[in-house]
Amino acid sequence: MSKGAREVTVVGAGLAGSEAAWQLAERNIPVCLVEMRPEEMSPAHKTGEFAELVCSNSLGADVLTSPGGILKRELRRCRSLILQCADEARIPAGRALAVDRNIFSRCVTHHLESHPLIRVEHRVVKDIPRGPVILATGPLTADALAEKIGSAIGSDFLYFFDAVSPVVTSESIDMKRAFAGSRWGQGDDYINCPMDEREYYALQEALANAERAPVHGFEKDGRYFEGCLPIEVIAQRGKDTLRFGPLRPVGLEDPETGKRPFAVVQLRQENRAKTLYNLVGFQTNLRWPEQERVFRLIPALHDAEFVRFGVMHRNLYVNAPRVLDKYLRIRGRDDVFLAGQIVGVEGYMESTAMGLVAALNAVSFVTGRNFAEWPPETAIGALLTHLSEEPPHGRFQPMNVNLGLFPPLPQKVRKRTERCQRYAERAESALSSVLSQIESDLSGD
Repeated sequence: MSKGAREVTVVGAGLAGSEAAWQLAERNIPVCLVEMRPEEMSPAHKTGEFAELVCSNSLGADVLTSPGGILKRELRRCRSLILQCADEARIPAGRALAVDRNIFSRCVTHHLESHPLIRVEHRVVKDIPRGPVILATGPLTADALAEKIGSAIGSDFLYFFDAVSPVVTSESIDMKRAFAGSRWGQGDDYINCPMDEREYYALQEALANAERAPVHGFEKDGRYFEGCLPIEVIAQRGKDTLRFGPLRPVGLEDPETGKRPFAVVQLRQENRAKTLYNLVGFQTNLRWPEQERVFRLIPALHDAEFVRFGVMHRNLYVNAPRVLDKYLRIRGRDDVFLAGQIVGVEGYMESTAMGLVAALNAVSFVTGRNFAEWPPETAIGALLTHLSEEPPHGRFQPMNVNLGLFPPLPQKVRKRTERCQRYAERAESALSSVLSQIESDLSGD
């Protein structure tokens, strides 16, 4: 790159911001990395170090028989700082990548603070800085900046809380215990999971007594309480509340019996490819193991593959298909990129990947070179496709990387590990083409 390259401001030194700053600087783009900690602490963080892990020390599966493993391989091939430090701070965790949090954060902080092209400023950002800028402020974005982002994109497209239902793969649904159709015969948009009286009351009792995830103090006043109750709260209000609410069978007829079921759980198409379905009305604050245990009581889901569990927590994110272009820029603001969870992804590695993508796009922007195009067959490309496609039904929701985001394989493979291996092989081939493009377009002068 030329010595006079424009400086890029990166706001936020979490996983996405740290990765973005590193990728920029490694390509000879000067960076101003702005982090409010330790000058002002968030409710969740404990230190002023970069890339502090606040929820877990596990970065997920690290084998190619998992979608998370495919994503990690892509990040390593892109010379990710976050993966480099994670490998250095790794501790035993079986097939998962877990780290010593303190060693990990210190490693990231050291690399960024010692880089000659990165200058660090510790201050609170209350407005969108002059571009080029990457906003990687995470789910706990300060209120003043969140308000400015809302003004830039339209406040209706900025969400402060997740109220997300679980998602299962379509091929894991037992269609012998389910049927397609909408209420009153209006099409076949839903998959309906009928339950008899015994099955329904078993589910209701399990929901009412299941163990919930702890709610942090800064999450207790969430907007979702206004009109979006957790399914377990509804279950506690009475034995029949659910079947007169989200599990009501009105307007549905089970073709197996020719009668209206006692109760019905409806599954709604989550993506265009119809590989993913969400449980309608099942937003929940149950612990993830409890969700899997309880929701398998639904007969058609007894062997379901859950690719996303329900969550109800503080998580600022945008309606990406409406407000971002395919290069993670705010529409109408070519020099303002978003990165990390705020774009609409879930998970440490997914946020890191979006920091990497935003950085590469910012490099292309400031140097006038071609933007990288990520094939949907790659894990990174699959996530970007999710961010660009409006959901067929309902509001856009954040997503972890999972097999349902990838284009389907040409032939059906029933065994999950073998299926994932096939996706991994295809992703590796597709990744090679985009890496060649990146190295060609972003190489030094």
